[in-house]
Amino acid sequence: MLDHDTATETRRIAPHLRNAPPLIEVADVSFWYDDKQALDRVSFDIFPGEILAFIGPSGCGKSTMLKCLNRMHDEIRGARMEGRIVMDGQDINAPEIDPPMHRRRFGWVAQKPNPFPLSVYDNVAYGARIHGLARDRADLDRIVETCLRRANLWDEVRDGLHRIGGLDLSGGQQQRLCIARALSTDPEVLLMDEPTGSIDPIATARVEELMDQLRRDHAIVVVTHSMMEARRVADRVAFFHLGKLVEIGPTDQVFLHPRTELCRRFVEGKIG
Repeated sequence: MLDHDTATETRRIAPHLRNAPPLIEVADVSFWYDDKQALDRVSFDIFPGEILAFIGPSGCGKSTMLKCLNRMHDEIRGARMEGRIVMDGQDINAPEIDPPMHRRRFGWVAQKPNPFPLSVYDNVAYGARIHGLARDRADLDRIVETCLRRANLWDEVRDGLHRIGGLDLSGGQQQRLCIARALSTDPEVLLMDEPTGSIDPIATARVEELMDQLRRDHAIVVVTHSMMEARRVADRVAFFHLGKLVEIGPTDQVFLHPRTELCRRFVEGKIG
């Protein structure tokens, strides 16, 4: 794992988070789908207020690792994990941990925008409603507005919150709506699985700008196939290959001075 002092020195973090301990510690995690091994003894830390990007060829374990963090594999038949993932000092897979409550600590943003076939208002209000986070309608209104503002979407939809459907928005707007929905449960960590993979360059720039704003209050872990995007948004980069975490470090170090030949060849586009 990356030395704590080194990690804090190389991240663009707010002063009050500079000496913060890791929020999540991943230790020797291996993972299987039945007999197929997807991860092999992966270890790293996630710190508050950082953007950590997972890069690597398709099928190398990036999305599997992302889903291990919020226990999205729990219901997959034949899936099993070894090793430990510790969040705030607790093993997230311990018997006393309630999986739905654990998942509430994470917001999820998928590659393809997936708004519900509901109004913009109801899309964002959904999480707060099912988790009982709003005391009354005024409180729910406040949550919806706050999340839409944080997703930089409020000014575009404020006059049609109940009239405009989530599916009526453009692709980029839909993705920002999904980010607003992910924020509605006040998560500590945002997990983003190729969040710009299916939107246009202008919408991509808006989502990347939004990620930089959100990192002030959330840790963000993003899977991306775009090396340029990883260089633009990430504080640190983790390079996966064949289920192994080959290299992790500050973004400039990984791209300009990689420690391993395999990582060097990948970031130079010679393998992929």
